[in-house]
Amino acid sequence: MSGSVALVYDDSFLAYRHADWHPLQPRRVKLAVEEMGRSGLLDQAELVTPRLATDAELALVHDLDYVELVRKLGHGADLGFAHPDNPVFENMHEASALIAGGSLQAAELVHSGRARHAFNPAGGLHHAMRHQSSGFCVYNDVAVAAAWLREQGHRVAVVDVDVHHGDGTQAAFEEQPDVLTLSLHGKYFMPEVGHDFFPGSGGSEEAGSALVNVPFPRYTWDEPWLKAFDAVVPERVRRFHPTVLLTQDGCDTHLLDPLADLRCSTRIWPPVGRRFHDLGRALRRPLGGARRRRLCRGRGSAEGLDAALRRDDRPAATGPAPARPRELPAAGRAPGAHLARRGPRDRGGYRAARLIRGSRTWSGRPEPASKPTGGATQA
Repeated sequence: MSGSVALVYDDSFLAYRHADWHPLQPRRVKLAVEEMGRSGLLDQAELVTPRLATDAELALVHDLDYVELVRKLGHGADLGFAHPDNPVFENMHEASALIAGGSLQAAELVHSGRARHAFNPAGGLHHAMRHQSSGFCVYNDVAVAAAWLREQGHRVAVVDVDVHHGDGTQAAFEEQPDVLTLSLHGKYFMPEVGHDFFPGSGGSEEAGSALVNVPFPRYTWDEPWLKAFDAVVPERVRRFHPTVLLTQDGCDTHLLDPLADLRCSTRIWPPVGRRFHDLGRALRRPLGGARRRRLCRGRGSAEGLDAALRRDDRPAATGPAPARPRELPAAGRAPGAHLARRGPRDRGGYRAARLIRGSRTWSGRPEPASKPTGGATQA
């Protein structure tokens, strides 16, 4: 990787922890950084301690009433909100604002020229909306960083390769022609539960000059995924002429992910990392500034985890994988929630809760008491 590199990380990121039983566990972040250390990648990066995003910075994307609600809930206020996807946890505002602040720091480092590449491994919380949490996400750090960069005069290309549609980021910029949102994700109907894969949005018809969605059918594997990436991403990003590239690098397209049904292997990530790097080299020069580079965030990086990817010697998935484990009824859980076995390669040994999408999560605009606060959603 050419040019200076910054890694925004501190163990304080581990405070973003919904519950012991929750599928999104902060240890994934620490494990990623430890792998970078073993591989020698940390020797090539400047380690930057994250800071809290201010209320004014969060307000670039989120309503301040919602921010205040998150703060109150995290400090013990009992306001009647409870949700299996986004359960209330102690110091929720501070933990969430720290992740958003980490992505803002990455944006600041790239904007100032101090770094040409910056990575927040705890970031990528792309489902949070202006007035509500969703899909394990409280504050949308991707959208906050993109909005800040836009205020600095950048044309921002956001490329999201998480298995779930980046609906919160898309919603934040649908009316903004100077922020490109491009999402590659699974989109399919799940007859066993009677509805679409979460979040259900992101069809190819949702498109515009600065809006691109690439939906994949169930059980898509490496070759068609990469073919679609190569057919769409480089051309659309170059056509947009961005000055900064911001990527959401969720790795849950993997065939062993318990909450999704794509069948990709880790072998897609080295070529994706190279494509992103090439796109970063071709970015426009903003007025009065140096040539900009790439920010990445979330659940593993196409570049930052390159050493881990090279260690995966399993054969690439070349066709539909075996059927998903049979879903079991979730007696005693909230409506819309189901359990599924994680699979034979579950290193942790626990049974992950498979939280199936329902309605809205708790938000800054609570529902009347007669209505439920929402069903479960996925990350």
